[in-house]
Formats: sequence, C-alpha cells, structure tokens
Amino acid sequence: MFNNTLNYMRKIVGVSTIALSATVMASTAQAQDMVTVTDMAGRVVEVRHGVERVILGEGRMMYSIGILERDDPFAHIVGWKDDMIKFDPDAFAKYHALFPEQADAIQNFGSPVAGDFSIESAIAADTDLVILNLGKLYQAEEAGIIEKLERAGIPVIFIDFRLRPLQNTVPSMLMLGRVFAQEEKAMEFVDFYIQQMRAVTNVVDGLTDEDRPLVFIDRAAGISGPSCCKTFGPYNYGQFVTDAGGTNWGSRVLSGFAGEVSFEAVLEVNPDVVIGTGANWLSYKPDTMAVLLGYAADEADVQARILALASRPGWETMTAVQERRVYSIYHQFYNSPYHFVAIQVMAKWFHPEEFEDLDPMATFDELHDRFLPIDNSGIFWAQMQ
Repeated sequence: MFNNTLNYMRKIVGVSTIALSATVMASTAQAQDMVTVTDMAGRVVEVRHGVERVILGEGRMMYSIGILERDDPFAHIVGWKDDMIKFDPDAFAKYHALFPEQADAIQNFGSPVAGDFSIESAIAADTDLVILNLGKLYQAEEAGIIEKLERAGIPVIFIDFRLRPLQNTVPSMLMLGRVFAQEEKAMEFVDFYIQQMRAVTNVVDGLTDEDRPLVFIDRAAGISGPSCCKTFGPYNYGQFVTDAGGTNWGSRVLSGFAGEVSFEAVLEVNPDVVIGTGANWLSYKPDTMAVLLGYAADEADVQARILALASRPGWETMTAVQERRVYSIYHQFYNSPYHFVAIQVMAKWFHPEEFEDLDPMATFDELHDRFLPIDNSGIFWAQMQ
C-alpha cells in the first residue's frame, strides 16, 4: 500500500519524498490529543487528532469530507460557506435528504476571506479547526484571517483539489484523514484514486503529440448566456485533458489557472474536440444556457442545451461541431478528489479504441458504493447527439 502511494506521488504528481513523508504518517498515527501536519501551503500546523467542530471555507469540501465521514458527513461540521447549496444544489439535496437535521444545523459563515466572516462566531461555536482552499491563501494572508484565528486558538489548514489537483489530491486526503482520525478510510480512497488514475495514464504515457487531439475547454459554457469564451490554462481541467491523452489549447495561450480568450481565436485554431463544463446553476443564474449536469439532470434537457450551445453564431463552422465531437462534463469535478472520473471519461472520448474496456460509469458507481453516503443518479457527462 505504502509503495503504491509513494511511487505514484514520485512519478505522477511530482510531490517530493520529504513533503510526502510528513503526510503518509497518517496511516500509522495512533490516537492522541494533537498531531502536527504540513498543509498544502507548506505550513506546519498542530491540530487536534480527531477534530470535533470544523468550519469549511467552502461547502463543496463535502466532496472530500463525505468520503471520510460516510456514516454522518456533517457530524463534525459546525459552519461553512454555502456555495454547495448555491452552485451544486443537486448534490446538496442528496446529502440533505439523508441527513436533514445535521445539514440544517450548519451555520453559514460566508467566505473566510471576506468581511462577513466572524471570528467571534467561530469562537462561540467552539471551533477547533478551519479548513481553507489553497487558492485563497493570498487573500487569507491579506485579510489577516489566519493570524486572527490562530490567536484565538483555532488552527487553519489549507487543502487543494482545484489549483493543482493531480499534485495535491493525495496529500490533501491523507492530511484530512489524519485530522479527522480517519486514516484507514483516507488510505483506502488513495489506493482507489491511484488505481483509477493509472488505468488512464499507463496508456496515454505512450502517446505521441500527433496522437493527441487538440481540445478546447469551454469553461462554465453558457453560464451567463451565449457569450464565449473562458477556458483553462495548464491547470485543473487543462491538466485533465493532458492526462486523458489530449492537447489542451488553453495551455498554449494562458500561463495561469484560467482566463478569457476570443471566440475568433478558437475559430481560427479549429480544435478537434470541444468540451463545455456544466452544472445546475439555475438558482445562481435563472436564465443560464449552461448544461445542467449533476444528480438531477435529465437526458432530454441535457441534449437540448448542448445543441443550443453548439448552435451559437459561428459555431456551425467548427469541425468539432460538424463531426459531433462536442461534449459536456460536470463542472464540479474541477474541485473534487474524484476528478479521475472526468479524466477517464475524456480518455474514452479522445481514444475510444485504446480505452475500449474502460468503463467510467462503473468507476463512478464504485466510488459511490464504496466511499460516499449518497447514491449515484443523474447525468455527469454527455456527447451531442
């Protein structure tokens, strides 16, 4: 088990042996009052082993907490930012249906890096840990929230499933397993993660550049109407494309996480494949054109929305549209420890012959059956028919 994890981290995600060793200790940690962890910001933090009262900087951190606390994912969560309710209401509804009282009891603290976050309320809630996303590190430092919380005796740790998910998912899960005193569950998921990632990377590592289709990721396609385009650079979904055996066009024109590009530039490059990310954003944007993927998605509605996006002015001239190589995939995979499902899906799209035996839906079903408190339903990816 340990060798699999170490080899994966060294060869695939590039985390140093020194950084990894501090986290892998999670699998052998014995019950004790406090543990010292190194978080994804490189900060050494002392945290209670088996935290009881936690504030989440984002509600969508439940994607990872649910893996570790399957019997009652809200058991130790006293507060969060309510983005899961706003941006992934279908997933929240699934959790709420199983744990209604626990979900309703969670206090909305807002964003820890904004003015609506109350240190006094965190103290009053007897909080023993605040978990933040690595992408908020600079803002948290600027706002002084880390110093203020730690001065009040509340430690802060940073996890990352968004900025560098392929590098930081394994150590993030191991660290969470340690602070929640769920080391064995964390290691079981990590082994599954490595297995599912290698099912793709073992094949695509042998591809030449000529074998890789040119892919354009239409980030949050249609969320604010017909305008285009936002895309990913060499991070997150951009890296997912690479690991799935494609060439991400956004990595050629953007150096950062994501950014805007002109539709004219997309037309000029004429990518082989177009993939829009979508989710149920109706409560956030009632008039959205986005493909409403998720646990409550409907096949007919999904197809109608993909077609509407592909029918925006000028899109009919694109080869990907003419050849029906237009797809939509669940946006929230981008901030989730189970992004390997998206990578498997895209690998199947890019290289159907090489991945004839790969079954991403079976992977997704197994993820739910083995690790999550909720069952699988709805639609999370689709091709334009």
